[in-house]
Amino acid sequence: MILAKTLKELGYEVREAANGREALEVIEAEKTAVALVLADWNMPEINGLDLLKQLRQNPELSRLVVIMVTTETELDQMAAALEAGANEYVMKPFTKEILVEKLQLVGIHP
Repeated sequence: MILAKTLKELGYEVREAANGREALEVIEAEKTAVALVLADWNMPEINGLDLLKQLRQNPELSRLVVIMVTTETELDQMAAALEAGANEYVMKPFTKEILVEKLQLVGIHP
């Protein structure tokens, strides 16, 4: 909710999902309108890493910018996300400024 609020304050239109399966459904249904996916590693049903892998395997969705947002701070988990195709990785807690910096790094300018 905090992340969605921050993105809305920055002027983004936001879609939210309660779990990874719902996120995948929203992304597939609105694929032409989705430019960025912020995925939490620890989502129920489909975790963020598995969501990322499914997106990268789908030719229609493989180019989406995906930022993993998580409390997982182990370097091997960060490496796994980046190796699976994450464009960036943000560790909780983070500030609005850190989020803006990550968005700029992936070419999305608020």
